[in-house]
Amino acid sequence: MADFRQLSATLHLLHQTAEYFNDQRQPAYLIGGSLRNILLGQQCVDWDIVTTGNAHRLARRLADKLGAYYVHLHEKASRVIVVLDTDSPNNPKQEITFDISPLNGKTIEDDLRQRDFTINAIAAPLGDIVQYLEIDNTGRPPGSPPRGIVGATLAADTLATGSTDATLTLGPVVAPHAINSLHTPPDPLAPASTDTTLALGAGAGGGLNLIDPLHGLADLAAHRLKAVNAEVFRHDPLRMLRAVRLMMRYGLEIDRWTEELMIRDAALLTQVAAERVHDELYALLGPAGATERLRFLDEHGLFTVIFPEFVVARAMRQPGPHHWDVLEHSLESVGGLERVARMVEQGSESTGREDDLAEIRVLLREAEMQGIFAFERLKAPGMKMAALLHDIGKTVTYSEDEDGGIHFYNHPQAGVPLVEQVMRRLCASTQDRRLAQLVSAHHMRPGQLGQDGPVTPRAIRRYFVDLGPTGIYVALFSLADHLATLGPQPVTNSWERHLGVVRLLLTSYIRERERILPPRLISPEELMRRLNLEPGPLVGQLLDLIAEAQAEGTIHSKEEALWLAEERMNQN
Repeated sequence: MADFRQLSATLHLLHQTAEYFNDQRQPAYLIGGSLRNILLGQQCVDWDIVTTGNAHRLARRLADKLGAYYVHLHEKASRVIVVLDTDSPNNPKQEITFDISPLNGKTIEDDLRQRDFTINAIAAPLGDIVQYLEIDNTGRPPGSPPRGIVGATLAADTLATGSTDATLTLGPVVAPHAINSLHTPPDPLAPASTDTTLALGAGAGGGLNLIDPLHGLADLAAHRLKAVNAEVFRHDPLRMLRAVRLMMRYGLEIDRWTEELMIRDAALLTQVAAERVHDELYALLGPAGATERLRFLDEHGLFTVIFPEFVVARAMRQPGPHHWDVLEHSLESVGGLERVARMVEQGSESTGREDDLAEIRVLLREAEMQGIFAFERLKAPGMKMAALLHDIGKTVTYSEDEDGGIHFYNHPQAGVPLVEQVMRRLCASTQDRRLAQLVSAHHMRPGQLGQDGPVTPRAIRRYFVDLGPTGIYVALFSLADHLATLGPQPVTNSWERHLGVVRLLLTSYIRERERILPPRLISPEELMRRLNLEPGPLVGQLLDLIAEAQAEGTIHSKEEALWLAEERMNQN
């Protein structure tokens, strides 16, 4: 639960802000996502305010009044950032932001009609909102927490009609979730509220007038997402991705008319700056259930606008045991990654070989303590992008033999430049680009190890020489790829063998790293000097030979390393 001292500080800031605009004789309205979140009982630390005055000048003076930072966002809007101290050792500072924008139009109703969705086209006078965000501190012993914020519930008839003059019916209901809503960062996995309890206080009682010309309140009550007009996506095509994010975040259903607008305007997404597309796409990929959201994008014509490389993957057949075509398999691999993450982090389901899964879980916790692995990175958007793109090389390597057999020769290597192309186009970070390339190039290796007998120490060493700690993520993704290959088909003995190989790989790297990757017995410079060699490929080959022999325990000293190198040179 949020710290009550922070809550009091936030309410004090809101009071000061409302008083400031009143002193300036400038009307100010809380609007957009801020008011929407309050109405839904969701968290709110960012406050969107519109005013009829000069937004930049008003924001700069407000920052001075609050002792805050002033940020010029763009030609119309400014941001005021207040940094509060907290009692949390993990998050000692909390930022409260006020985004100040000028009224877009002659009236607040004109402004609301130019927004994106009806649930964001609701406003309320800032002073009225602040009046209801009050804590009752009367009669409390010193040092005890306040009683909380009193809940307020919309009258049923208001919700049904979406009145533009919505009255809040106030009741003596304490709403602890409302306290959290002021400070706790949003949890994207938390289910959306299904009731109409508002995170508003009832200081002195009375009603609150909401300005709602497009009946957004009724759409909120119905959990419906609806565009404000037919030109919404043409004015800013990124709103199509934002619509999917809002649906995900608040459990909304998009109405059919808005869906048709999205399908009509899908191609316009190419006009949006890549950085903006990247941010919205990563927001969609982060929470669990990313496959469903990617499929929604595909059903509405957006997926192949973002990823045109997948156009030819649709209905591209694959050989057994693949259940899906290339496109569906790629989408399902994202869900497969989420499934494997649950299995190895929580032990949430059984797929056989529970001892292997339990040991992998223990190994990964040890790896986290060593700083070479993080469950959060396994579930992060960058890893899900790698999962989505892992088989993209199949789109350029499809072939059929004379018997009708389907092949994708060298598709892992062929996918690397395509992965780089996609990730650069989306302005992904260098770390995410490299991760996706390594997953594409090496995702088949763990599954192939041990197919022809026991996994050798040499094979394990070479795997981690090539991949380092990223080999942990690639090995875990290979399990996700295996599950996505089977689809609804039951797992077989090959799954159990695959689990055993991944367990062996992780054990070797996490617990026996010094053995499989020992320190060099001899440096490249000394090897060249002692054997009178010139720089070139031979030096690297001899160093690899020495390292493998060292890992296998056949040599233990510098002199033995030199002897082994001389023997190899004499053989050549």
